[in-house]
Amino acid sequence: MSIAVQIQYAVPRINAPLQADFQRWVEAALLNQSKAGEVTIRVTDENEAAELNRRYRRKEGATNILSFPFEIPSCVPFDIPLLGDLIICAPVVAREALEQAKKEQDHWAHLVVHGVLHLLGFDHQQEVEAQQMEALEVTILESLGYSDPYESI
Repeated sequence: MSIAVQIQYAVPRINAPLQADFQRWVEAALLNQSKAGEVTIRVTDENEAAELNRRYRRKEGATNILSFPFEIPSCVPFDIPLLGDLIICAPVVAREALEQAKKEQDHWAHLVVHGVLHLLGFDHQQEVEAQQMEALEVTILESLGYSDPYESI
């Protein structure tokens, strides 16, 4: 598996994870699939996250993470190895970690795993889907040495 993880910082890198951390979390979330490709992670402020949330989800305010799976247009006759983009709002991550009494790094790891699972087609709109996705998140995070992110919620 060869996954390139591109990081874009729209905010200062203060308290943001290292490139190596992002890479490790993305690879773990790929569930040992033989996927090759690229994931772009953009670390934003609340204004950008709120604008994207409004434009693409029609919801007001910044959210912690947005996932945009890449879909190959039908007119393209070959495979393009892009998995998609994750938009992570650094101030929301920091605030949620504090509110939930979690280490900020643990929350970043959880959100990256969560977002990559969305890029792979997992969802949590229905209760059964949510249970399956959360169980996968817990398993992946435990394999990385993190505790269950849903225990303290």
